[in-house]
Amino acid sequence: MRLFLLAALTMTAFAANSVLNRLALAEGLIGPGAFAALRLGAGALALWALVALRRGAWPALRGPGRALQALALALYMLGFSYAYVTLDAGVGALILFGGVQVTMFAGALLAREATGARRIAGAALAFGGLAVLLWPTGPVPPLPPLATALMLAAALGWGVYSLAGRRASDPLAATAANFALATPLALAVLLPWPDTVAPTAPGMALAIVSGVVTSGLGYALWYAVLPRLSASGAGVAQLSVPLIAAAGGFVLLAEVPDLRFWLAAALVLGGVALALWRPHHR
Repeated sequence: MRLFLLAALTMTAFAANSVLNRLALAEGLIGPGAFAALRLGAGALALWALVALRRGAWPALRGPGRALQALALALYMLGFSYAYVTLDAGVGALILFGGVQVTMFAGALLAREATGARRIAGAALAFGGLAVLLWPTGPVPPLPPLATALMLAAALGWGVYSLAGRRASDPLAATAANFALATPLALAVLLPWPDTVAPTAPGMALAIVSGVVTSGLGYALWYAVLPRLSASGAGVAQLSVPLIAAAGGFVLLAEVPDLRFWLAAALVLGGVALALWRPHHR
């Protein structure tokens, strides 16, 4: 039960991240590069302060796979932010989570983890539910090639970041170091490709909240949960994120969910449960 509650809290933080990112960029409150850099920088400062208060020392920037984790984190943050400038939110989420599934199942196969037909069927069922929830009701415009490639890169980055995090012995310190190393990478992207939108105070506030709360603390919690999940199981669990974001939107807007949402919820939650269910044998 404790693992379930921690995983649910982590998925809620991920859903809040998506909402904050889209809100800031869709309203033109800040550019994608500045949002990603400020998100990483704010998260790094908060996490380093927490580690220093807990241990009385700064987290080590060096460690096994640290460079790969920082690069994967920066790739996800930048790809996600830049892609959503021109990519439809629903289709973008399908590309992102579909890519994450492929990456993490591939990682499971490389690690020779037993996936099984039940887990594959559960993942397919949950992803089908996402398609029901997120697919546009009208004609689907052609996908922007650059934005699609950026979202696929973000999916690869997040998948690699999650796979690498399963070996973290100190989740909070590892996340602090990853955010600190990824921040200069995000700032470096702004030099050749500066934003065309000037950052506003509300936009920067959204980036800081995303960086400190839903990203920094949420990712540290994710690193704490990951060692107790298989690679494929961790990938399937994340398919619940768009559903949680949609449910939060209904609550904030005081709207009643329609039949499409309930059908999608049944498929997603049923698929996740099927994939993660472990029968107990006497």
